[in-house]
Amino acid sequence: MAYYSTNDFKAGLKVMLDGNPCSIMENEYVKPGKGQAFNRVKLRNLRSGKVLEKTFKSGDSLEAADIVEVEMDYLYNDGEMWNFMDPVSFEQIAADKTAMGDAAKWLKDDSNEKCTIMLFNGVPLTVSPPNFVVLKIVETDPGVRGDTSGGGGKPAKLETGAVVRVPLFVQQEESVRVDTRTGDYLERA
Repeated sequence: MAYYSTNDFKAGLKVMLDGNPCSIMENEYVKPGKGQAFNRVKLRNLRSGKVLEKTFKSGDSLEAADIVEVEMDYLYNDGEMWNFMDPVSFEQIAADKTAMGDAAKWLKDDSNEKCTIMLFNGVPLTVSPPNFVVLKIVETDPGVRGDTSGGGGKPAKLETGAVVRVPLFVQQEESVRVDTRTGDYLERA
């Protein structure tokens, strides 16, 4: 198995720590005036999502995590699991609620949206939806022009259950383009 020395540490690197896959978020090299140099590292546990800080002496090493990121098509949700298919091999993988996180509110069944799935030993750790999705508004208040003093907005419920703020001119049953990273309305589709 490959190992990374403290010299190789950088943000985004995937390593094993205490039997759990982790991603390095921040790495700070510290050389005190007296004593040995060390690295102060902030890691995110990819299974639980917890952030922890560790200190490693200069020259220490960590095992590389066997993590693969693959692009798959979203198929459907069966109530407990979200199912994805590899478009090349037609292999299917099911992700649970923990792996889905916020991605679940942006995916609709039979949309065949391309999602990036992070796999650890064949098990999904996280699912990232496409950066932009087009969804239909199922519920929103009618926007009356004189209701605001500045540029306003109103909440709109999308067909997947997500709620986003949209401009007053957007009506029910219209499709809108949304940025899934921030949850912001971009434009009418």
